[in-house]
Amino acid sequence: MVVSMKPIPALQVSKHIEITSKYTHAHGGPVSVGSGIAIGIPDVNKPDWGDQIDVAPDEVPIFHACGVTPQSILMDSKVPFAITHSAGHMFVTDLPSDMGV
Repeated sequence: MVVSMKPIPALQVSKHIEITSKYTHAHGGPVSVGSGIAIGIPDVNKPDWGDQIDVAPDEVPIFHACGVTPQSILMDSKVPFAITHSAGHMFVTDLPSDMGV
């Protein structure tokens, strides 16, 4: 599973979980709160996808399931054609992403 990590101020973690858990049709509640080690991430400063995100001393890393998971599976399956999105780019179009659109 590919996850996205967002640092949340420590005092807002319970509210974040309460709110996001209601949206199961989207990313839903977190799959992990705190250290990424519990879900197989040895170092949050070296992401496999996307850019490194700094976590301030008063923040807690929160991990959510990410839509890049099926993309990763598609790439590994080597199907000849599929339409999906790129990490951080959720808009699907027929224009190449290098066109600056």
